[in-house]
Amino acid sequence: MELRFGEKEEALRKEVQAFLKANIKEEDASGGFMNRTDEAFEEAKKFNAELGKRGWIAPAWPKEYGGLGASIYEQMVFNEEFGYHGAPDTGTRGFGVGMIGPTLIIHGNEDQKKRYLPRITSGEDIWCQGYSEPGAGSDLASLQTRAVRDGDDFVINGQKIWTSGGHRANQMFTLVRTDPEAPRHRGISFLRIDDIKNVPGLTIRPLINMANRHHFNEVFFEDVRVPARNLVGEENRGWYVGMTLLDFERSGIGTTAGQKRTLEHLADNLKAGPADRREKYRVKLADFVIANNVGRYLGYRIGDMQAHGKVPNYEASVVKIYQSELGQRIYNFGIAMLGLSGQLVPEEPTAPLGGDLPEQYLQSVPSTIYSGTNEIQRNIIATRGLGLPRG
Repeated sequence: MELRFGEKEEALRKEVQAFLKANIKEEDASGGFMNRTDEAFEEAKKFNAELGKRGWIAPAWPKEYGGLGASIYEQMVFNEEFGYHGAPDTGTRGFGVGMIGPTLIIHGNEDQKKRYLPRITSGEDIWCQGYSEPGAGSDLASLQTRAVRDGDDFVINGQKIWTSGGHRANQMFTLVRTDPEAPRHRGISFLRIDDIKNVPGLTIRPLINMANRHHFNEVFFEDVRVPARNLVGEENRGWYVGMTLLDFERSGIGTTAGQKRTLEHLADNLKAGPADRREKYRVKLADFVIANNVGRYLGYRIGDMQAHGKVPNYEASVVKIYQSELGQRIYNFGIAMLGLSGQLVPEEPTAPLGGDLPEQYLQSVPSTIYSGTNEIQRNIIATRGLGLPRG
C-alpha cells in the first residue's frame, strides 16, 4: 500500500481546499449534518447545491448519475478535506452518498437508479435511515415493524427510533419485516419511502439529545402505504441489502480529518497560554496527534481495499471502534485542557474554540453505541477477522 497520494490527487486537493475556504463561513463549519438551527440547515442546502453543480457531491459515482467518475483515491481526498474544513451537510452526503446511493448502485433496478441517484448528486433529495427500533438496536435482526403486501402496495405498521435528521429529510430507507414466520434474517425487506413529510400515517416526533440538540427522532407508522416498486432487491432478502449499506458507512476518513483540525486548534490554544500549562498538556496532546494519524491510515486502508475491488468487513469494524473511542478521549482531553471555560457551549460568545469542545464531547459519547455498538464490532472482528468460534 502506498501511503502517499499521487500528483493528480494532490492537485485535486489544492482545488478542493481553495473552494472550501471560499465557500464555508466559520459559523457554518459543522463537520456534519447536526445543524443547530434551521438557518444553518438552509446554508448547508445551498452549499450542497454548489457542490452538485461541480459534480462534487458524489465524485466517485458515474457521470450519468451526476458524479465525476473519480477514483476511490480522489473520493478519499474529498472526504478528508470536507472533514477537515467542517463542510456542512444536510444528510445528503452522509446518508445519500455514503449509504443509500451505493446500495442502489449494487441492488437497485435501472428505474430506481435513474430516478434517485441524480436527485442525490444534485442535493435535491435528503435521506434518513429507518433501522433501529425500541427493541432492536445492535440486534437489528429482531426488528418488528411489519409490512404486509396489499396489491401494489406494502402497508407498514410499527415504530423506528434514533432516526438522525428525520425531521429535515424528505426520503427514508427502512428495513421492515415482511414474513414473520421466516427465520429472522430471512423475513426482512428493504423499502424506500418517498416524500415522508406528506405520507398519511407517518409521524415524526423529536428526541432531544444530551447536548440539548434536536438531531434524533422517533418515527411511527400507522397503516402507511408504500408502493411495491419501492422495494430494493428481493422481498424477504432485505437483510443482505441492508448489510451492504453498512459496509459503505464505515470508512471514517472525514472523522480523523475533523479530529486533526480540533487537535490543531488545541495546539494553538496551548501555545498562546502560560508555560506551566504547556508543560502539563503538551506531551498528552502529542500522543493524541500520533493516535489520530494511526486512525487516518486505518481509514486509508479501507479506501485502498475499495480501490482494489474489495468490500471491507471486519476492517471497517476496526476503524469504527478505533475512531469512536479515540474521539471520546480527544474531546474529553480538550475540555480538561481548556479548564472551566472549556464547558462553555457555542451560544456563549466567550467560549474558547467557539464552544465546539463540549458539544463534540457530548456527541461523541453515543458514537460507541450507534451504527452497531463497539461490543458488536468486536464480535465481528473475532469471528470474521480472527476466525474465532461463536458463543
